[in-house]
Formats: sequence, C-alpha cells, structure tokens
Amino acid sequence: MTTDEKYIRRCIQLAKNGLVNAAPNPMVGAVIVHQGKIIGEGYHARCGEGHAEVNAVRAVKDKELLKDSTLYVSLEPCSHYGKTPPCADMIVSKGIPRVVVGCIDPFSKVSGRGIRKLRDAGIEVKVGVLEAECQALIRRFVVFNTERRPYVTLKWAQSADGFIDINRTEGAPVVLSTPDTAVYVHKQRAEHKAILVGRRTARLDNPSLTVRHWYGKNPLRLVVDRALELPESLRLLDGSTPTVVFTALQRPSREGLEFVTLDFGRDILPQIMDELFRRNIQSLLVEGGTQLLQSFIDGGLWDEIYVEHASAVLGEGVKAPLVPAGHPASYGWRDGVAVAHYTRGAGKVQAE
Repeated sequence: MTTDEKYIRRCIQLAKNGLVNAAPNPMVGAVIVHQGKIIGEGYHARCGEGHAEVNAVRAVKDKELLKDSTLYVSLEPCSHYGKTPPCADMIVSKGIPRVVVGCIDPFSKVSGRGIRKLRDAGIEVKVGVLEAECQALIRRFVVFNTERRPYVTLKWAQSADGFIDINRTEGAPVVLSTPDTAVYVHKQRAEHKAILVGRRTARLDNPSLTVRHWYGKNPLRLVVDRALELPESLRLLDGSTPTVVFTALQRPSREGLEFVTLDFGRDILPQIMDELFRRNIQSLLVEGGTQLLQSFIDGGLWDEIYVEHASAVLGEGVKAPLVPAGHPASYGWRDGVAVAHYTRGAGKVQAE
C-alpha cells in the first residue's frame, strides 16, 4: 500500500460516519497530512453542514502548516455554491499545495470542475487513488442522480429449504432471524430513508418498521394497499411515524399518514420510484413479502440483496424470492446465521 492509498483509505473510513445523515449528499472523508503526520480530519456529517474538507481544515490547530501539507479527500472537492460555499475555493484560499482525490464527482455541477479550479490555481492534484473503493462509497448518491430513483436494498430471511414463512391467514410468523440478526435489520433501517412492505406483510405481521434496537431516525414507512383493505388498528397506520400508503383510491391524508394514488393498471414500481425521487428519498429498504420482493428483482430495480439463511426446515410454506443468476454472493455469519450479500452489476461483491 502506497502512502497516498493509506491516507485515502482513512478518508473512506471517516466518510462512513456520515451514512445516516449525509444524504442526499454523498459521504465524503478528508485528511490533512503534514510531514507524514495527520494534523486534521473531517467528514461530511449532515446535509447542509460543513463538507469534509472544511471540517478537516477546522481541525488543524496551526493553520500555517496548511501551506506545506497534502489534503486527501475521497471525492472531488465541489466547485459550485449550494448550501455551503465551494470547497475548491476554500482549498485555494488556504494555500494547500497538494491535493489527492479518490474519485471524480459524477454530479454534473462538479464533475471535473473542482479539480480544474485547483490546478488552475497552481495546486498539484492527483486523481484516482483507490478509485473503485471511493466510487463504491458514493453508490447511493450515484444511483439517485443517474437513474433518478432511490438506491434499493432488498432483505429477507429464509429457511434451509427455501421458505420465508408458513402458509397462514392469521397468527404469528415463523421467526427465522436471531436476536443478533434482528438488531442488524434495525441498523439497516436506520441507514435507509424509507422502508417498504406489501399488504400481506402489513396485515399478517403487523410490523412497526421503526428503529427500536439501533440508534437513528425512523425511516419513512411505505405500504402498498390497493383497495385500502388494511385495518386502521395496525401499527403502520397509527400515525406515530410518517407513513405513506400507495393505493388506487382517493383518501384524504391526516397527521402522520398520507395516501398516494397510483395507477394500478400500469406497473406501480416505476411510479413508486418516481414518487420517492420527487421526495428526495435517496435509499429504500424493502422487507417483504415474496411477491413484492420478486417484483423488484424481476424489474431490475435493486442494488443490494441481503438474505439470511436460517438452519430451520419448514417443509412447506411461502417460497422465498429467487435471486437472478449471474450475481455471485459473499457470505458472512451473524449469530450462527449465514448472510448472503448480492450486489447488482458490480462484477464482485463486498464481504458482508
């Protein structure tokens, strides 16, 4: 590992601290190094607040050292005015002589302009250090801005013989997750801006779809209920957490509960994606059931899939969704449960 790679890897570590609150902005980390010593670090913690480069500069006690330092940043410094001034201008004003960039910003308002502004000011700029890793870091941002839809993660647990539940019209679901994997599900919820289930899951499981076993904000709850058949006694409809019901009917919204009318004569998934894009929802977690999950898979509307493979054998029941061929899985273990992780179109997958 080269020196530049070492510090860009540190930038990546820092950037991940912004996973929950940076969106819809990308996660970015920055490190300032003077004579082989880190003198400042920062990351983009929250949308509307200081960018990683600004926070790293603020962390430097002796600002005179900046004129003999290297700034490492996982993503190209911005060159436009948004909610904050351009980072490229700030870097130039501080007299930092060298900048190492992980990857170019795909956003059209930046996309190479920040690098050009730095070079025009006489700053030495190196681009493309750990580029693939830095691009993976902003994959949600890229999907949202290029495909104009949220980054979609599918998740389910299945038995050893490929079922997600028993056949039932009432009663509690089969518990295939362990306490440890259940906590991880709440972590995933905290890391997504919205969560979606279908009518059957909402009616039979009566889920809260909140973050109870992890730190973070509850995601926007979404449920598909074409004919508005779900009983209002369900936790999803209690108004305690903002919830959107996708339906074919007209129904006035009330506090905490909004009804959005879709055309069920057409594929509803593109309509849901358009609605979430309009609401600036950058990431979506889909938890069930099989019909809804399979529709996302068949429509190619997914980016990551997590499947818990429990050891229990059900013999019969509701079949689990089928992951499309050509997407190899990496496997990890959580409390004795194998968790398969699939990534769409990535060529290789990250270890779970």
